[in-house]
Amino acid sequence: MTDQKPTRPEWAARTTPRLQGNEHWWPDQLTLNVLHQKHPDASPFGADFSYAEAFSQLDVDELCADLDALMTDSQEWWPADWGHYGPFFIRMSWHAAGTYRAIDGRGGGGTGAQRFAPLNSWPDNGNLDKARRLLWPIKQKYGEKISWADLLVLAGNRALETMGFRTFGFGFGRADIWAPEDDIYWGPETEWLSTNDDRYTGSWEDGSRVLDNPLAAVQMGLIYVNPEGPNGVPDAMKSAQDVRETFARMGMNDRETVALTVGGHTFGKMHGNGPADAVGEAPEGSKVHEQGFGWANKNETGLGEYTVTSGLEGAWTPTPTQWDHSYLNTIFAHQWEVKKSPAGANQWEPVEVKEGFWVPDAHVEGKKNPPVMNTADMAMITDPAYLEISKEFHQNPDVLADEFARAWYKLLHRDMGPRARYLGPQVPNESLVWQDPVPEHQGPLVNEQQTATLKQQIAESGLTAKQLVGTAWASACTYRQTDHRGGANGARIRLEPQADWDINVRSGVPEVLDRLEQIRGASEANISLADMIVLGGSVGVEMAARAAGHNVTVPFTPGCTDATQEMTEVDTNAYLEPRHDAFRNYMQPQVTSIPAEHLMIDRAFMLNLSVPQMTALLGGMRAIGVNVGDSNDGILTDRPGQLTNDFFVNLIDMGTVWEPLDESEERFEGRNRATGEKKWTATRVDLIYGSNSQLRAIAEEYAANGGEERMIDRFVKGWVKVMENDRFDLHR
Repeated sequence: MTDQKPTRPEWAARTTPRLQGNEHWWPDQLTLNVLHQKHPDASPFGADFSYAEAFSQLDVDELCADLDALMTDSQEWWPADWGHYGPFFIRMSWHAAGTYRAIDGRGGGGTGAQRFAPLNSWPDNGNLDKARRLLWPIKQKYGEKISWADLLVLAGNRALETMGFRTFGFGFGRADIWAPEDDIYWGPETEWLSTNDDRYTGSWEDGSRVLDNPLAAVQMGLIYVNPEGPNGVPDAMKSAQDVRETFARMGMNDRETVALTVGGHTFGKMHGNGPADAVGEAPEGSKVHEQGFGWANKNETGLGEYTVTSGLEGAWTPTPTQWDHSYLNTIFAHQWEVKKSPAGANQWEPVEVKEGFWVPDAHVEGKKNPPVMNTADMAMITDPAYLEISKEFHQNPDVLADEFARAWYKLLHRDMGPRARYLGPQVPNESLVWQDPVPEHQGPLVNEQQTATLKQQIAESGLTAKQLVGTAWASACTYRQTDHRGGANGARIRLEPQADWDINVRSGVPEVLDRLEQIRGASEANISLADMIVLGGSVGVEMAARAAGHNVTVPFTPGCTDATQEMTEVDTNAYLEPRHDAFRNYMQPQVTSIPAEHLMIDRAFMLNLSVPQMTALLGGMRAIGVNVGDSNDGILTDRPGQLTNDFFVNLIDMGTVWEPLDESEERFEGRNRATGEKKWTATRVDLIYGSNSQLRAIAEEYAANGGEERMIDRFVKGWVKVMENDRFDLHR
């Protein structure tokens, strides 16, 4: 009798990705997961929940009073340094917001992502799980009225206020996510704090190393820079290079960088009083009975004076729980030398501590410790530019206070987008250029009759559907849902730097804008150029649909206004440039090694599109002919200019055989299978709709009988979404 193999039903229930995921078998396959990650049923509040509405019921003064009281309510399970949690919460808020990077708008504190892996277990976020647990009673009290995202950031703001600093203000409005953000690339390393410089090109030795885009932090698991110095080497000048590059990637200039360093390190201390190997697993890897309470420390009690977090040990100033100017007083008053912390980390201590600068121990009464700086601190007085700013702040404390207040406010709010998205009574009246302000609308909005007249004038202007659709798309497609920047509102497409972008010039945008401006100028309607651009796009879509025999009305809601050049932050607006746009079959030469179809998914994600909407928009725009320049790639129709499903019908036609035109496999040629006659040319982003099984499933439905109407419906819904992504007056 042959023994049968035992069945293993438990393996079918195991959800570990490496056991079940398609990426195990096809690691380079295109995945659409990022376009599905905001499923409306993922929230415990339900799909119809509005955080803005829930927040409107919150007593903000009561919430702030509760937070203020928490600051000095030291708990035995995690005692507060000097009896005040303020510095701890400042670090938590800083690390929640400080992951923001200007290049792609990802990161930041706007979603409450610090609750989830990998952020909740990054080495740089060591012991911040305790800060979140300290906040739980407050979150429990107010429930849905306050998001974790707002609470994590507000706590640091209130901490500053309780320690004597006057903040610039605070804006609520950060809605929570309920799973990690799969769209964020944090780096290529496979180990925390790798010193292999995998994310760099160039050399550390000669100062030529450059951080890969779009990364901002210097090592996997860090928020900013290594406090010990580049790869742990205590070289202050090399550290300054890292600091400058990293802070610039996070949208900060030199003055803001120094202000944040000086202001933030006025408070609290670093923790490394014990052997580093005494610290256990991070929250995500902890045992189930530990309940996500990570970094268990076996050093003595593991708490208070025995805490090990960064490995550096000591406070920056003798007054670590109050706002004053002792940080710069301390750093300028001493000569500094490199020493080892109890955990073995490189840190800087005075050669001789001057009178008045000894630091009272955070937990041991009567004990005094020397002040301590890290290598990034020493960069503030070593790098010539940072040194000049530090001297200015040292001599002008009021200037430092103002610069720190503004830089801190920017740090906490940089990923929230325009000020119109902010909620609550603490929002300052001043609009700042990095918030991409637009003017308030003045006078009555254009009415339905005026809109109809303008639409007729645009339709009769000689502008084609391709021109109108292409220009509206060019204006609106700059939107990034990651930090709510870009979009059509403001008509910044006519301003620097957008006016000179290659993609806009080659698409003939200036000529279309001129004609729309002429129509607007001749009209008595109170309408902005921004609204004219969007309205023109609506007219173009309707013209193309009508030419194909479909009577379509594209919804249009006026209310956009026109920004000025002075309202536009040119340097960071440059990051919005579409160096690739699959919807217009555009790719700048050698822009990236990432395959074009992956870039297409990224752009669709930025525009907050669903997979059916993305598919319909790309196929419809190919049919209309909205390619950049004179390219015919992907125009799989013999009636361009009409909104049809021809792209899908002809793409999946088995009568066509596709072959690459060269070894790069970027462009392809489609020939009649029977005769060999050339029929079409296409790019990777065209053919992926027949190659990828998920995209092909949708393409087949759009190509089937009745599919054209279905496709046009999804096209219009996706189009309106793109045009209104930045209309924060219409949605939150």
